[in-house]
Amino acid sequence: MSSEGPKYALLSQFAAVAKALGHPHRLELLEFAAQGERSVDSLAGRAGLTVGNASQHLQNLRRAGLVKSRREGKRVLYRLSDDAVVGLLASVRQIAERNLAEVQRVLDGYFHERDALEPVSRDELAQRMHDGLVTVLDVRPEDEFAAGHLPGAINIPLRELEKQLADLPRDHEIVAYCRGPYCVLSFEAVSALRERGFKVRRFEEGYPEWRAAGLAVETTDGSVG
Repeated sequence: MSSEGPKYALLSQFAAVAKALGHPHRLELLEFAAQGERSVDSLAGRAGLTVGNASQHLQNLRRAGLVKSRREGKRVLYRLSDDAVVGLLASVRQIAERNLAEVQRVLDGYFHERDALEPVSRDELAQRMHDGLVTVLDVRPEDEFAAGHLPGAINIPLRELEKQLADLPRDHEIVAYCRGPYCVLSFEAVSALRERGFKVRRFEEGYPEWRAAGLAVETTDGSVG
């Protein structure tokens, strides 16, 4: 019987991966883990979860091979198992965008209301960065920026944006990015900057997708990957 064969055994393991993705908190924890290695406490705080709840979700993700963990003293640190997880999340997102009416309703509401312009593609951004035509703005928190960011990017977390407008150029384009395609930080930043007369667009992806594509990244110690 097929239920006893090696193919079924493989399909059962594939189903375990799919099951692990079946909770919005786990998808969000994966997005946060994609920014760099983080402790359970840090991930829980980002996701607005209790440490115990976050730990349970992370253990589910670890058993499914989506994250890895290591112990550092009393802390347990998590990171993505590999960059293929970024591609998996992108595939889930694209299928939902194409086939679920509720996804389009949310996109047409909150997201397009704040940024209806065509975002900047990865290839276009790479070329414009090479030509020195844009200022790249990372609006993630400082610790995520420190762990890795696009080359030459400046970091102004969204909460600090109003105080640091003078640090941004008005004579050429700004491209803002954050954790991923639907990270609200970049949408809010683009909306706020346009209201103040800046020429700004949004990168269509985020830091994890840029890194997973094999493009160079930097850390705050100046190293390039």
